[in-house]
Amino acid sequence: MELRSAFRVNGFVVLSGWLALTLLFGAAAALAFVSFSQHDGGPAVLVGAIAATAVVVALALAATGLIIVNPNEAKVVTFFGRYIGSVSEPGFFSVVPLSDRKSISLRVRNFETQKLKVNDADGNPVEIAAVVVYKVVDSFKAAFAVDDYEEYVETQSEAAVRHLATTHPYDAHDDERTSLRDGAEVAEELTVELRERTLTAGIEVIEARITHLAYAPEIAQAMLVRQQAAQVVAARTHIVEGAVSMVGLALDQLTAAGTVELDEERKATMVSNLLVVLCSDRAVQPVVNTGSLYS
Repeated sequence: MELRSAFRVNGFVVLSGWLALTLLFGAAAALAFVSFSQHDGGPAVLVGAIAATAVVVALALAATGLIIVNPNEAKVVTFFGRYIGSVSEPGFFSVVPLSDRKSISLRVRNFETQKLKVNDADGNPVEIAAVVVYKVVDSFKAAFAVDDYEEYVETQSEAAVRHLATTHPYDAHDDERTSLRDGAEVAEELTVELRERTLTAGIEVIEARITHLAYAPEIAQAMLVRQQAAQVVAARTHIVEGAVSMVGLALDQLTAAGTVELDEERKATMVSNLLVVLCSDRAVQPVVNTGSLYS
């Protein structure tokens, strides 16, 4: 069974028709009462009572079919256990009398998962949480495919976040792996997985994004030291690459200009001194040589 539109009629038209019938029955009952009262009061009272009862019953049945649908809301209509359709158009309508209606909100919703503690792909315990934005697109599935679609979305969201954390490392040490800190890629992967998980409940996941990501407290300090060491190594590597380039440029320019001729030993000494000056993390104290270059 799939989502379909329920038969409905404008509620104001139905209400106006029943009011007109009420007036008609009332007028007929009054005429019958006057006519029969001139001969025998018993039948007149009986006819009037029957007409009044019929009007009340008809109005009561008609009232059971009147519904009000608000914007971004759907009414799932069932008739004695049988699904007859949904009404998602806002307004005042009349559906099948004696039917049961269940309201399903079509508004965009969002919620944030709890901070989950889980091991990442490298086995490191991390804390992770995500925010999920979704809405109902199939009122039939939301009402009948699962017990509680809100609880279903929350449970599936936590399961998807746990699965995401176990398949990716907190930090990727090479370009081939996607880490949990790669926001756009991880958010897209989480959104796609949640869409597949919640399709059964008639839910469309608009966006899912990680809002909290941190190492667990027991290893946070150790991982901070590791991250700092990695940053120091990366910075030093960049400095050495730049220093080597600058030393090579200096030697090439000196050779091209013919300013001074250096043998291999003096070139090595010059390279060593320049690298010490360029790569040192402390201020360098220069030493001026006033003697011969070869003394």
